[in-house]
Amino acid sequence: MNVPNALSLLRLAMVPIFAVVFFQPFPEARYWAAGIYALAFATDIADGYIARHFNQVTRLGRILDPLADKLMTFTVIVSITAAGIIPVWAVVIFFLKEAAMGVGALSMFHKIDDVMPANWLGKTSTGVFFIVCAALVLFPSIPKTWATVMISVALALTVAAFLYYLWIYLSVLGKKKTK
Repeated sequence: MNVPNALSLLRLAMVPIFAVVFFQPFPEARYWAAGIYALAFATDIADGYIARHFNQVTRLGRILDPLADKLMTFTVIVSITAAGIIPVWAVVIFFLKEAAMGVGALSMFHKIDDVMPANWLGKTSTGVFFIVCAALVLFPSIPKTWATVMISVALALTVAAFLYYLWIYLSVLGKKKTK
């Protein structure tokens, strides 16, 4: 067990804590929930930096890190949807995109015994998604139109990142078949 993997496990542990805190009836709960989400985002940045900078990238980490990220983000988007802040279709799109990426990652892992590393578009979309979701957690009274526009922009970026990953995935499989 190394530090990056421990940070990913910590992030996994924060998932149910976020959900419980988010739905508490006291007014400060949203601030605490946003803080938990921000801490999870910070551990994501830290574990990636430490893993690459100190050469601590592991097979476990290449699976654990995105799993922790996806579970936290899915929990946040489901929570803000359940609270009536964003429309249900946003969760459906997010879930379908993440399910497709999960299937693709499992397929790639099975075929080449590895998964794709993160790239700049994926990192950018993750950052924008975090900012949008954190804002919606902190300010649930944002007008529905603005909340919908904000989540639509974040989802558009995540779908663009998905399409980029799909293109890379198909390229890798094409190269494997020609060998």
